[in-house]
Amino acid sequence: MELGLIGFFAALVWFWIDSMAAREAAELAGKRACREEGVQFLDDTVAFAGLGFGRDGWGHLKLRRTYRFEFSDTGDNRLKGMVVVLGRKVETLDLERRYIEVTPSAAVPPQIPAWRWEGSPRPRHGRHSRGEGES
Repeated sequence: MELGLIGFFAALVWFWIDSMAAREAAELAGKRACREEGVQFLDDTVAFAGLGFGRDGWGHLKLRRTYRFEFSDTGDNRLKGMVVVLGRKVETLDLERRYIEVTPSAAVPPQIPAWRWEGSPRPRHGRHSRGEGES
């Protein structure tokens, strides 16, 4: 009975240490990606989002943890990022992209004011007095 309890606590301690190492790897990867993209890594941390199993390149079964974080490209918005860690190595890193699609119907044509000089049927360029054009 005691041996089973000790084994359970040893596995719990191993899981906690492994999770902290994976979280640190995800945080460093998120900070590095934000720095390379020229955006601001917000809150200086990542948040746990999921746990599962996956196989590495050699076919070994490992824990796959998903972490989410937020970043800003302008300083006044919050965009989402995601890091997937397999074991203690970063498997996937994704930064949300925002694209604004402008359709021709939504585009506003430029509003150019129609300038007209007093006493003249068409616009003139330069500085002219009222009496200069009439003489």
